[in-house]
Amino acid sequence: MVTKILDYIDGQWTDARAGDQLNVVNPAYGAVIGEVVMTPQSVVGQAVEAGHAAFLEWRRVPVGERIQPLFKLKALLDEHLDEIARVITNECGKTYAESVGELRRGIENVEVACGIPSLIQGYNNEDIASGIDEHMFRQPLGVTVAITPFNFPGMIPLWFLPYAVACGNAFILKPSEKVPMTSAKLFELIAQSGFPKGVIQLVNGSKETVDALLDHPQVRAVSFVGSTPVAKYIYSRATANGKRAQCQGGAKNPVVIMPDADMDMTTRIMADSAFGCAGQRCLAASVAITVGDARRTFSEQIADAAAGRVVGYGLDDGVQMGPVITAESKTRIEGIIAKGEQSGAASVLVDGRGRGVSGYEDGYFLFPTVLDNVDPKSEIANTEIFGPVLSLMHAQTVDDAIALVNDRAYGNMACIFTASGAVARQFRNEADAGNVGINIGVAAPMAFFPFSGWNDSFFGDLHGQGRHGVEFYTQTKVVVERWPREWSRQF
Repeated sequence: MVTKILDYIDGQWTDARAGDQLNVVNPAYGAVIGEVVMTPQSVVGQAVEAGHAAFLEWRRVPVGERIQPLFKLKALLDEHLDEIARVITNECGKTYAESVGELRRGIENVEVACGIPSLIQGYNNEDIASGIDEHMFRQPLGVTVAITPFNFPGMIPLWFLPYAVACGNAFILKPSEKVPMTSAKLFELIAQSGFPKGVIQLVNGSKETVDALLDHPQVRAVSFVGSTPVAKYIYSRATANGKRAQCQGGAKNPVVIMPDADMDMTTRIMADSAFGCAGQRCLAASVAITVGDARRTFSEQIADAAAGRVVGYGLDDGVQMGPVITAESKTRIEGIIAKGEQSGAASVLVDGRGRGVSGYEDGYFLFPTVLDNVDPKSEIANTEIFGPVLSLMHAQTVDDAIALVNDRAYGNMACIFTASGAVARQFRNEADAGNVGINIGVAAPMAFFPFSGWNDSFFGDLHGQGRHGVEFYTQTKVVVERWPREWSRQF
């Protein structure tokens, strides 16, 4: 059955018939499961205008009342978690357990946003001068937009949506055209949560839709997660149009393995980090840098873990890794591996190419791959592969390893595995990355901390989640006021 995915505009499901249509494909089957319309510029304008009209009323709703629909949304997400997780697996390819995990992390953001009445508070000083008081208030911006990627269709929209609306803004989601079915399912629940029409809207599409949102004068803020080239484009165009922007880009996340690390635990965690979600997450471990004697043991164990990982359809029992998102992604990743091997920049320790899954011959499966002796200066060492590929580099000292960690354009995540507190502290202080893990393979911040990418992994000032989310979705107003006592004597 092929599902038609609609827009959700001004409280109504809408078929933007003027737009082109794209197929949504289950990457495990290679079969069409949905059809989504690309929303044209004229319909995008209607959504923004509806959002602006809704904002003018929504901003006046007391903050304690604004969060009530979020409480209901949280309960509905919990109730329908299994249903949504299956949709994620079918259109995104990840395992059912991974789909459940990502949705739970999204729900955490709804929970944090329910605390906006405390987080949005301003501050004041009495008598900054004789008889004069000064106050700082936080006020909403207007219509806000999030443009989200394919790899976490349930979680990433919830990095932004709850904070935006709890702060009093209207919000428009433009999900990846590869995975629109999860967003449609989320909006079925949003429609039941009690938000006034126009406060939260959904428009599907690709570049034309995005550009229409970036150029519309009533859009005040834009959030984005995706590759670095697109993040730069979104950030440049949004800011050139006078909008706030927070744009999360790509990554090439290094992990240092010290000789004193618990190697069994390290291998297990690293395999989950590098190959979980088929390596298609911005916090996947991409490069393992062994130090000294860790080289032989870790290389052998991670090779065994990669070769033994169970690959298949994410709803089947026992499957540990699903397919990559498209046939084009599979071809691209295989080409990067081949180029690195042929150029001498890497040797293939475990080769995941050319293998299929019985019963799913049309799926986009690429098995875990481990590359050894990767040249740190090579193209493959600095390219975001975004697939189940782990590169091994080797260093003699922790200082050499940290130098390798910092010698790259990205700065999303860096981790270290060690039993030494002193080494861990040095790494924590010196690693040039916004998210740092100590004996952690995926240093994903909890919802009450910001998702802190650095360098070419992030463009903007304020990140998603937590207090950063509140600051991004509000503007500050300072009021200085004097009330002379003699003016009140007439009363």
